[in-house]
Amino acid sequence: MSETSVIGKGLKTHEKSLDASASTLDLDTDLNFRDTCRVIGRSMGYIRYFPYRFMAKFVLFVISLMTPLILPWPIKVVIDNVILQKALAPEAFPAYFRPFVIFLDGRTPFEMMVWVLCLGIGMVLLIGGFGSTGGAADGTDAGMAQGHDTATQTENEANAGYSKFAGLAGFIEFRLQLRLSQALNHLLRSQLFERIQNMPLPLLNDQKIGDSLYRVMYDTPALTNVFFQTIMSPIGAIFTGGSIIVVMSFNYGQAPEIVWLALCILPLQFMAMLPFPRAMRRRSQASRAAGSVTTGNIEEGMSNVLAVQSLGGNKRERQRFRGHSDESFKRYRAEVLVRVLYGVANGMARGLMGLIAFYFISSRVIEGVLTPGDYSVLFYYYAWLSGAVTALPYLWIRIQADIPGIRRVFFLMDLPSETSRRGAELTSIDKGVELSGVSMAYPDGREAISNIDLTLNVGEITALVGPTGAGKTSLAYLIPGFHDASAGTIRIDGKDVNDISLKSLRSQVSYVFQETQLFSNSIRDNIRYGKPDATQEEVEEAARIAGAHDFITALPEGYDTQLGTVTSKISVGQKQRIAIARGLIKPASVLVLDEPTSALDPETESYLVQALHEAAKDRLVVIIAHRLSTIANADKIVFLEEGKILEQGSHEKLMADPNGHYRRFVNLQSSTSGSA
Repeated sequence: MSETSVIGKGLKTHEKSLDASASTLDLDTDLNFRDTCRVIGRSMGYIRYFPYRFMAKFVLFVISLMTPLILPWPIKVVIDNVILQKALAPEAFPAYFRPFVIFLDGRTPFEMMVWVLCLGIGMVLLIGGFGSTGGAADGTDAGMAQGHDTATQTENEANAGYSKFAGLAGFIEFRLQLRLSQALNHLLRSQLFERIQNMPLPLLNDQKIGDSLYRVMYDTPALTNVFFQTIMSPIGAIFTGGSIIVVMSFNYGQAPEIVWLALCILPLQFMAMLPFPRAMRRRSQASRAAGSVTTGNIEEGMSNVLAVQSLGGNKRERQRFRGHSDESFKRYRAEVLVRVLYGVANGMARGLMGLIAFYFISSRVIEGVLTPGDYSVLFYYYAWLSGAVTALPYLWIRIQADIPGIRRVFFLMDLPSETSRRGAELTSIDKGVELSGVSMAYPDGREAISNIDLTLNVGEITALVGPTGAGKTSLAYLIPGFHDASAGTIRIDGKDVNDISLKSLRSQVSYVFQETQLFSNSIRDNIRYGKPDATQEEVEEAARIAGAHDFITALPEGYDTQLGTVTSKISVGQKQRIAIARGLIKPASVLVLDEPTSALDPETESYLVQALHEAAKDRLVVIIAHRLSTIANADKIVFLEEGKILEQGSHEKLMADPNGHYRRFVNLQSSTSGSA
């Protein structure tokens, strides 16, 4: 095996490792030509959301492409008819410029110059200034300072605005594209964010937060370039090239080799392009994967900052971040290297043909076939024509760097979504939930619960009890549809849960999670999150039941306290009480509390348990708990172990069995607390 193939294989292995580090779900990242075309076609579909704005942008873009048809002819007038003072020959000018030439006919060279200047001033005010050779030297665009990496460049892409015009026309086109780019990126980001929120819980658990964040913020703007360039550049190149060829053929038929020379650039450019598309896609994918890993490292470090500080891991985390950050910049430099190599190949092909064109045009001027004024016109047109021809292969290379970003966005959007589950609308739960032979397994095949038969009735409190890992939370997750049963049937008021709309099912379940999750807005808004129109009296009543009202009112700003500024200054128990109040206030038929009293003092716990009995009169209440004081007064206690129900009944009934699992669990808890 050659050294080159060994290096290539090692690079491919390293890039696959980066993909796996970024996301355990998205591993098939190597796109072929067909995949690339499919992504481009799907991107073009977003035009349907903004048809009128896109059409307006397109019309202005096409008009801007017509500027090279006008710009060189005033220069010919200045050189041939003002400086050399030759007689005007209107037939030597194209038909669209001939009326201005006829207007100049019979005027002195000075007057001709004045009118040419007036024409130039008017064009500058309307469309800006353009160079006489080499294409446009003016335009309208805007961009913020950015670095040489994918992430910091995306804000410019998300707010892209450009016009070949300057002046008034450039301002109008720039503003139009700016609004269109922002609307496009806002739409895509919103769609992706909503899709991530609606992913099934098993997929969410496998999808890293940092990678999702990177895709929402840094991958979505890649659509902007493909959205505009895939249509604009080819049409612009064909329109510009075709128009210039027609003009040159009519006005310079005596020098046809100039047209053929410009057209010969196209096959040369495609030959120079062939080695680069797949390399560009792979390097861009690796750059984005490395950036995603770095973002994930930041997210993990900030989320676990207390653990890092308490365990003395600051240096280790700093070194880990340094390694990921360095890798991110290395991968981007590899992408830039591909751009540079293609630029060299592109420039050599275009430069070679430019030298040949210079030779032929100069020869025709020396031979007297062309005038000195024709030299500037022809070389101007040649530059525009060669640029138009070069745009096609250049476009293909340019969008290869954006294709991996769009593919990463579409990958998440194509994952299964909970919104796809339709069914009957559930307005309330009047009887209860029945599980028959229900089992649930994780995606890796591990079985969480097995063959569960259980009836949960409205008006009762059911406590799920058992050792850690018994399957209590997994069983509770089946009620709101956070997990789907892999076997068996779940019925709600006699209806199969699969025939019920997931959205309406979730609306009837209020779930208080074991891990307290609060938002960074006010305490009031946190409590009424499940019922945004709740009154202050309802908020305070829920807080009193949860034992939170007293400490909230003791805060300087009370219920207006912003948790984003003081969340680290309130205790774990206080956070838990706010979460319980939030669960209580939601108008739902089912209330599930996962370890609701783990951080509560005995007095608050006793008050909460009493309140739950009051709430259970018209609700189905499920409590997952270890504390005997929380579960002893439940209407039904379900004891689980290794994913199976071993016993169920009231506290008195289960304690009456001398060899019962529940009794042994309670005795063990009592002996442990007694020895403590």
